[in-house]
Amino acid sequence: MKQLLLVFVGGGFGSVLRFVIGKYLNSTETGIPYGTFAANIIGSLLIGVILGLAAKNDALTQNQTLLLATGFCGGFTTFSTFAYENHVFLKAGDFTSFALYTIGSFVVGFLAVFLGMFLVK
Repeated sequence: MKQLLLVFVGGGFGSVLRFVIGKYLNSTETGIPYGTFAANIIGSLLIGVILGLAAKNDALTQNQTLLLATGFCGGFTTFSTFAYENHVFLKAGDFTSFALYTIGSFVVGFLAVFLGMFLVK
């Protein structure tokens, strides 16, 4: 039960922070979801750092990892919003934004995870 509560609390904080970032960074003028992109990249970097620390000499407990990685990062990052925003780009025929956003999110996201894990080595 404690583990479920840790994931719940972490996820709540992550979701609220993602909402705030999206509210202030997503562009209503251009429709470009800078906030979602930022949340996903920052979350990727954070999960790399968190899981890197967890793997490094057990620097984090299992409960801390659940709170931070599964809970916070899981609530903070969002694949469903990413997928919906790409749907909007495709529906509008904006293939350039679709391609840049999709490729950029994957490439920069992966690099952020690797960077996070590298930073804690």
